[in-house]
Amino acid sequence: MQRSQIIFLWSEQVRRKLLNSVEKCVDEALEGLVRSNVGLALLQGHRVVLRSDLESIKGKVALLSGGGSGHEPAHAGYIGVGMLSGAVAGAVFASPPPGSVLAAILTLWKGGASGVLLIVKNYTGDRLNFGIAVEQARLQGVQVDMVIVADDCAFTQPSKAGRRGLCGTVFIHKIAGALAEKGCPLDEIVIKCCSPALNLFLVWMYIRTLGVSLSPCSVPGCLPSFQLPPGEMELGLGIHGEPGIKRSKVASADEVVQTIISHITDSSSKSHLSLKSGDKVVLCVNNLGGLSCLEIAVVSKVAVHCLEERGVQVVRVMAGSFMTSLEMAGMSLSLMKVDEEMLRLFGVFCSLSSVIRLVLESVSKILLQHQEELNALDRAAGDGDCGSTHALLANAVQEWLHTSRIPGNLGRLLADLALLVQQSMGGSSGALYCIFLSAAAPHLMQSSDGAAWAKALHAGTEAMKRYGGAEPGDRTMLDALCPAVEELMKLSTAPPDGHIAILQSAVEKADLGAESTRNLTARAGRASYIASEHLTQPDPGAVAVAAILKAILNALKA
Repeated sequence: MQRSQIIFLWSEQVRRKLLNSVEKCVDEALEGLVRSNVGLALLQGHRVVLRSDLESIKGKVALLSGGGSGHEPAHAGYIGVGMLSGAVAGAVFASPPPGSVLAAILTLWKGGASGVLLIVKNYTGDRLNFGIAVEQARLQGVQVDMVIVADDCAFTQPSKAGRRGLCGTVFIHKIAGALAEKGCPLDEIVIKCCSPALNLFLVWMYIRTLGVSLSPCSVPGCLPSFQLPPGEMELGLGIHGEPGIKRSKVASADEVVQTIISHITDSSSKSHLSLKSGDKVVLCVNNLGGLSCLEIAVVSKVAVHCLEERGVQVVRVMAGSFMTSLEMAGMSLSLMKVDEEMLRLFGVFCSLSSVIRLVLESVSKILLQHQEELNALDRAAGDGDCGSTHALLANAVQEWLHTSRIPGNLGRLLADLALLVQQSMGGSSGALYCIFLSAAAPHLMQSSDGAAWAKALHAGTEAMKRYGGAEPGDRTMLDALCPAVEELMKLSTAPPDGHIAILQSAVEKADLGAESTRNLTARAGRASYIASEHLTQPDPGAVAVAAILKAILNALKA
């Protein structure tokens, strides 16, 4: 092959990325992330992304993470309520400079945080640069500490550098984030997240990760990080394309998952995770960047089955892209052994979009199940289509979940759902739901804490009253919705770990409100033209509202 041909092939390989320039790709990506998420803001002069509502963390511990770019959505994708307060980005696969880390720490501290905790993956560059910033911040009186995540279990005899930090880092974001949101002090969060090792707080005792790749990745402007012959795969590699521990022929999903879980739990390895029958784990199936959704779903099924065969209880499953290696075609499995306290802290996290998906799927399912019941209740008022119109909405939501990207911002989500209701449902119920969602959405654009939810729900119900002309007691859906919202207003002052209990109470109030319509005189809507003696069953709109709230509760408790 001639030299000119070699140069051409090399240039073709390094150009295979949809970028404007190698030098500006990180800055442009961060700008794109912030412009598409109103809850995020850039720190001027630095590759630092912060929550745009920093006033919400006053008096609480702020969480800061980061590292090289190219692992998206890590780390800026985990900024939000109950998660990170900020993230510092380096160049692709390169640690960020200590000056940017320090600038982020000081911004959070001066913004009113009671302390700052840095969550760092175990790589020398990250440890050094984040460590420099910690020491410099302490000189300025900042209450700051650092935990180092080392969840890799590829090597049975780890080197002096220790185990690498991999996707298990995301577990620590959630655990530490839940503790910070509860108002726990810095030292308590550090102790609950970590186990002390030498002079560092090193996280590894209850989290393990191992990955496999079918292809390399390439840093923008560079050749692939390594070469894999056709039909081979690499086991135990790092997230920067570092070599793994073994190469073998590409095998089936069953065989690969069995190999990974056997390695993770191999008691002869000093890096293993001790699991016995009856133990509870959270499982993360992480797409390293280039696998299809279909492949990840297959791996998820196999991993759950493999663990359950061993008697291990898989209490949560996260499946998707959580910590990638650019376009690498591969995946990793992370296991976190949990007790009841840890599980409560972990909550229903699978990334915000996964929680939203669970909720919407649950609502759609319950509306379809109640279709005939709602139609039967509605026939007493004349047209008998309440269940059918709700079924139209349920089917539209299911199609939307399969064809659309779920917004990460809850205000944007409600606005999108309002448009979906308007286009798909019809009837007075559809109009009222649309009004409710449209009025509630603005209050969740900048924040999604309990206070914001309380304002949003209040605004939604007030708009329904204003435009619909009904009030509680008029035998409409408001008889179930209003007492539930009155209970949900307690979210504004309750700690996050009390939100589910409030929702449970709201569901009970909605059920009672729906049942009370059996004995009410209809004063609004089509039912107001029907003689009271013919209206002996509960109002179908109120029953539907109670069912929707119950579906939301069931999804969040699952």
